[in-house]
Amino acid sequence: MGDLGGQSVVPSTSLARAAKAEPLLVREQEFELARRWCEEHDERALHRLVQAHMRLAISIARRFRHYGLPMADLVQEGHIGLMEAAARFEVARDVRFSTYATWWIRAAIQDYVLRNWSIVRGGTSSGQKALFFNLRRVRARLEKAEEFAHATRDQMYDAVADALGVPSAEVARMDARLTAPDLSLNAPLFTGEEEGTARVDQLVADDPLPDEQVAESIDGERQRRWLSLALRSLSDREMRIIRARRLAEESETLETLGARLGISKERVRQIENRAIEKLRATLVSGAGMPAGAFA
Repeated sequence: MGDLGGQSVVPSTSLARAAKAEPLLVREQEFELARRWCEEHDERALHRLVQAHMRLAISIARRFRHYGLPMADLVQEGHIGLMEAAARFEVARDVRFSTYATWWIRAAIQDYVLRNWSIVRGGTSSGQKALFFNLRRVRARLEKAEEFAHATRDQMYDAVADALGVPSAEVARMDARLTAPDLSLNAPLFTGEEEGTARVDQLVADDPLPDEQVAESIDGERQRRWLSLALRSLSDREMRIIRARRLAEESETLETLGARLGISKERVRQIENRAIEKLRATLVSGAGMPAGAFA
């Protein structure tokens, strides 16, 4: 927001009382006050311009009262939008200040509603904002039409989607959000309980159980230690082949590995099989593992 010459944000109750007492401005008075503020930075002109249009901010705020937010907060946001309009207004455009301010007031209130109506972030795109603020109105209008007297819910969603230019799936999701309140995951599962099973306890988790995670961690560490000891029984060439063929993220082919070592691919296969047998024997004898544990 631009410099508003120290214009303060006062309680909305005071704004409402001041708005009733402030006389309306004619077009010439609007332009003169706007000119004095824009060209001369006259703070008294700014104050009078804003106060004279608080009726407009309060009127627009009332249109959003059905979203369940405090009316005082809606009026306060309208006041902020009004001050933003005063900061940005250009006299040279030859437009009534009230017409220009309406857009900023509505935008400020809509942003406040989207931020505070639900703990779930929504309405981030222009289409979603239009859907959020117009779904109920459009659906109520369609329900009055004779052709939709016996329409199913899906048919109504399709009609609303066509009217607002959004996918039907988004209409269904937004309708669910508007008709159901936010629920805390920490709240009791059953109404009236102060303690007991919470909603978060009913969420399905794909992770292994704690005892399975501990067992996996212990067994995995034990197996890595056994394998490390078994690998020490291999010769340097056997170790290189086993690492390239069995332990690397991308296994090398017999032909590629043979060319790098200067031997045939059949010889690489023989050395690999011999190394695996040595590892199997070492692991079975030293760790008590079954014979098929390393294949």
